[in-house]
Amino acid sequence: MPALAQTVSILPERQDFSSEADRARLSKTALKAYKRLVGQWGLTGLQAAALLDVSTSTWERLKQDGKDKALSQDQLTRISALVGIYKGLHLLFADDMADRWPRLDNRGPLFGRLSPIDSMVKGGIPQMLDVRRYVDAVRGGL
Repeated sequence: MPALAQTVSILPERQDFSSEADRARLSKTALKAYKRLVGQWGLTGLQAAALLDVSTSTWERLKQDGKDKALSQDQLTRISALVGIYKGLHLLFADDMADRWPRLDNRGPLFGRLSPIDSMVKGGIPQMLDVRRYVDAVRGGL
């Protein structure tokens, strides 16, 4: 049993965004990355707000002065999933296609004939994680 305890103790701790200190530390960088992703994907303010699950007025405030605001665990999870999708798409496609793909209608069963963006707005975090797994699988990451 001692060998097992040693093995478990050397595994890296998984980031879960539950700690207020971690959220405060990560929020500025996460928000900066999300704002860049919104621009690269050409999202409307309504889409950007919906993906983050905030009102459009809250999204506008976050864009302007959200640097000092700690995002919620839910918001950080959403941004993490979306940044993972962004990165996976840029490994899979040329930049132009990688940035257009999230807005294109998709006939795949995961998307229900919606664009990945619309499917993630509709399906929330579970759909975002499914889309991330899908992109990773397509590029051979799973």
